[in-house]
Order: sequence, then structure tokens, then C-alpha cells
Amino acid sequence: MSERNRNPLAHVLAVLEVPLLCAVPVVMAAALALAPSSAAGLMLLVVVLVLALFFAGYESSRPPLRQIMPTLVLAALAAAGRVLFGPIPDFKPVSAIAIIAGAALGRRNGFMVGALAALASNFLMGQGMWTPWQMYAWGIVGYLGGVAADHGVLTRRDGSPRMAGLMVVGAASGLVYGAVINTYDIIGFLQPLTFAGALARLAAAAPFDLMHSFATCVFLAALFAPWTRRIGRVVRKFNLRG
Repeated sequence: MSERNRNPLAHVLAVLEVPLLCAVPVVMAAALALAPSSAAGLMLLVVVLVLALFFAGYESSRPPLRQIMPTLVLAALAAAGRVLFGPIPDFKPVSAIAIIAGAALGRRNGFMVGALAALASNFLMGQGMWTPWQMYAWGIVGYLGGVAADHGVLTRRDGSPRMAGLMVVGAASGLVYGAVINTYDIIGFLQPLTFAGALARLAAAAPFDLMHSFATCVFLAALFAPWTRRIGRVVRKFNLRG
């Protein structure tokens, strides 16, 4: 029996993985409905707790070094790419690399790549209360990349990429990321919260979200096939996908 299966905490957190990730939008919806004065702090507390539990679940599964290394390398590449393309607003490879990680290494590792890339790159770009939200948003993008791959959206049975599926997932990633960040901004900081005010915030954010989607599609078109092919060799050799 594997070490992971002998660890009860790892098993419990693995079972709760999807409910944990869904807790953030549920709390957002509750905050929108109830509009408490402490909405920003409450949502921040929940997203930090979700990240902590997700990281604890990953650590408690005791992945071997050979399992961790590809995840850390991809997270480092994503963080470096974000810094490198920093002068171009929202034209970043982070979402594309998180999706590649989810597709090649599994949804949990996709989440870790997105979250770690946000955390690491913010040591240069600036840490703040936005960091946990960026970690969660990019983590979700990587996680959903793994889900899409598991359902055959990104690749055919022979491993070749489905370009249409890649472009749909790439375009959706910018909107998913934007939905998380924009919803937190609107609910937590738009006072008073009005439909007109929320619409104005969304309109102001739309060009950046669309650029994010466009950039992700560009990077996926360029990187997905060669990177997943190379990562796939390592995955098959060491049985790393999980």
C-alpha cells in the first residue's frame, strides 16, 4: 500500500478537494447576498484557509522528490515568464503553463503550479492581500486544465493536441481568472455596491481579461505540444501523473 493511502489526513483532504475549491465561490455568493461590512476580510480568510488546506493535502500525500520536481520547475518557469512579460499588461504565460501542468501532471499539480507561480513572482512584483486571490485564481486555472485533459478536451487518444479545445480552454482561463479577481474586488471594495458600479468595474477590467485570454491561447499554441510531449516522457518513466 502506498504511503499516500496509509495517511488518513491525505485521504480526507483528497476527498474534500473539490468541495474546498468550491467553498470560495460559495462564500462569494453569500457575501454578495448578505453584503456584510466585513465581506473583504471574510472572503480573504476563506481563500487563505482553502489554500492552506490544499497545500496541506498535497504535502500530507508525501509525494517523492521526483514527483515534486516537475511541478516546481513548471511553477518557476511560469513565475519567470510572468516577470519577463511584466511590461505588457496581462500578456503572461502563467495560465498556459498551469494548464499544461494540469494536463501533463494531473489537476492537483496544475493547481500547485498556478498557485506557486503567483506566490513566487509576487516576491518581485509585490506581495499584498491580492496574492492569495491570484494564487487561488491561477490554481483553479491549472486544476481545470487537468479536468479538461481528463475528459479528452485538450488531446486526442494518440496524445496530439486538439487545437479547438486548447483555444476554448485558453480563452476561458482569462475569464475564469478575471471572474475570481473581479468578483472579490467588487464585493469587497465597491461601496456602495450597486449594479451600475459593478458593471463599470467589469467594463474597466474587460480589456485586461480579454488580453489574458488571448495571451493564454498564444502560449498554449506555442508550448502545449512540445512541452506535454517532453513532460509525458518523464511522467511515463517515473509514473508521476496524479
